[in-house]
Amino acid sequence: MIVVLVVNYEEFDRMSLRFKEVIDSESETKIPRPLDLGRRQTLDLGNGSEIVYISKFVSSDQAWTWFDFLNQHIPWTRPTIRVFGRSVVQPRDTCYVVNPGLTIYSYSGYKPHAYTWDDFPPLKDILNAVHEALPGSSFNSLLLNRYKGGNDYVGWHSDDEKLYALNQEIASVSFGCERDFLLKKKSNKTSQRRNDEEPPAKKSKKSSVADTHSFVLKHGSLLVMKGYTQRDWMHSVPKRLKAEATRINLTFRSMQGGRAPVSNLAHLIWHVSRYILDMTLHCFRGGCCHYGTGTAHMATISVGISKARFSFPSPQ
Repeated sequence: MIVVLVVNYEEFDRMSLRFKEVIDSESETKIPRPLDLGRRQTLDLGNGSEIVYISKFVSSDQAWTWFDFLNQHIPWTRPTIRVFGRSVVQPRDTCYVVNPGLTIYSYSGYKPHAYTWDDFPPLKDILNAVHEALPGSSFNSLLLNRYKGGNDYVGWHSDDEKLYALNQEIASVSFGCERDFLLKKKSNKTSQRRNDEEPPAKKSKKSSVADTHSFVLKHGSLLVMKGYTQRDWMHSVPKRLKAEATRINLTFRSMQGGRAPVSNLAHLIWHVSRYILDMTLHCFRGGCCHYGTGTAHMATISVGISKARFSFPSPQ
């Protein structure tokens, strides 16, 4: 009897990735990868920073349904951005969704068109699923990225824009091709001061192990960066030659400040115009309109202007 063994090398290689070390393509540093021991992992990064990873956030079938919708119906664009003073084409597709009235997000000299959740109803279903998985969270904006192959990537960066709180929570949902997600600690003064308290040998060991982490972002997974991760850490999705398929990533965030400043300004102008009109009518009707009263009115308006961005409700 002859037994023929058929091996799916692609699937075997994919399974074995769990046990391999990840190599940062920029520094050639070996980064230890934690094993996927369950549905939910928590990694304490120290100093108020934390990573939560849920490998099976949604079922595979539901994840593929959402992947197909996003891939076919999102108006993807690949913009030109400014990096170190020069214009380059962003190495991935993107789209931006935000609550109506919020400040428009921009990065690297590029301001994307702001779509709403109603433009793509399945996004609201995904948002609700994220909120259910993360009790107490409240996300109001979404940046979508599509990596069409291993040459698409995002370099080392932190999502620390002033539009977001310093200790913001960021939820990242992945669909499609698995990609490596790398973390490395920033060499800021705070971390340097803390490391200087340790012996040189121990400090070197910590720099090579504890200051770098990696996750495989699986199809249908959810990764959450919490606390001061953006302040103290950088992350990236590096190039991978073997990643030939498409990956779609949804990054949910919570923007500060509510309505956009222009809405508050328009509301202030409306109030001041009404106030001046009422003053004028009062004068024509025989009310007192001498210099002292006018000065008082102007002082009132000046105080209103200084407080407008905090006190006036946004127009509906």
